[in-house]
Amino acid sequence: SSVKCGARAMLKKLSFLVALVAAVFGVVSIVRPQLFLLVPKVGFVLWAMTGHPMPPFLTMDAWEGDEHLTWLRDGDVVVAANAKSGTTWMLYCAHQIRTKAADDLPFRDVSYATPWPEMLQDPDLTWAKTKVLLNTTVLSDGMPLNKYWDHPAYPFRVFKSHNFPREAPGGSLPVRQRPGVKFLAMARNHADQVASFVPFFNQHTEEYRKVWGGFPPGSVGDPIDDAEERLGMLAPGGPLNQFTAPYTKGWWAAKQLPNVLLLHYADAVKDLPGLVLTMASFFGVPLTETEHAKVVERCSMDHMKKISDEFLYRQPLNKRNPDLAAVQDKAMVNKGGVGTSKIALNDAQRARWAALEEDMYADAPPELLSWVRSGSGSVNT
Repeated sequence: SSVKCGARAMLKKLSFLVALVAAVFGVVSIVRPQLFLLVPKVGFVLWAMTGHPMPPFLTMDAWEGDEHLTWLRDGDVVVAANAKSGTTWMLYCAHQIRTKAADDLPFRDVSYATPWPEMLQDPDLTWAKTKVLLNTTVLSDGMPLNKYWDHPAYPFRVFKSHNFPREAPGGSLPVRQRPGVKFLAMARNHADQVASFVPFFNQHTEEYRKVWGGFPPGSVGDPIDDAEERLGMLAPGGPLNQFTAPYTKGWWAAKQLPNVLLLHYADAVKDLPGLVLTMASFFGVPLTETEHAKVVERCSMDHMKKISDEFLYRQPLNKRNPDLAAVQDKAMVNKGGVGTSKIALNDAQRARWAALEEDMYADAPPELLSWVRSGSGSVNT
């Protein structure tokens, strides 16, 4: 009948349209996947659906193969704290220790003084381009960017990472291959990490989200639902799972190496003076009593809150907006603390996460999960 013929024709057209859309997606995914990120709010979903790594602004190219030999120097420090585990705090403390809290060596922004090689500041950038721009970019005030991160007065340069030794599954850092480079790692109770991720996604600027196709997504409107979404992202199979057991297992296996300092966030929070002494000793920086006291004061949360506009992760390599800030003011200097999951997660979520942890660490040394959850009680190593 004419109705059946019409239906068949419609199905053929629909099938053709679906095939055409799939073909376009495939071509874009291969030729220029950055175009997905131009789609407002959901562009990052298209990016992820077509097999590209998450988050979309992270790349491990700086660490691939022998690439580290082209830019990383013996004597450098890599602050490879886990995500939402005190990374910005450790970067700032490392800077204060290397300058002995000198006022004539400004920090200005965490992206300026302690670069993050893994972070692309523009969708059109690659690590190869970023490496050049870190050394050639001149800021709006006329200061070369590399005078902030590669100042001749510094005894060492500081770089940021969230990664772990390349011998571990998913790891990229050449920890054993570069014994002359020092790596500081910091772990945190994973449930507290989840709790910290809940507000953090919503603390990115809208301008930054637009650059990355809506990533990270803002709040869905209910804190418990937000927590559920973050739990899924950090759970096994989730796009951010590398920031849990894979990270900790990787560093636990390397903690005895002389160029590794593995700390726990809970221990650091309890003893800031001891933390500064341990870090300074590891870096090989002697501090007088007066210098130690000044560095401790600078590393305190009270002080960092006073200069919160220096922790916005500005994007000077972004060609569209060199003044772009990734996060809102005070986003990186929240109170933090130990046991925050008791506030952000409900009882059922905490119980479910605890069960996931038992599975994730089933093949690990029995003391590791206990340490992840509570620390050792001391920053002394």
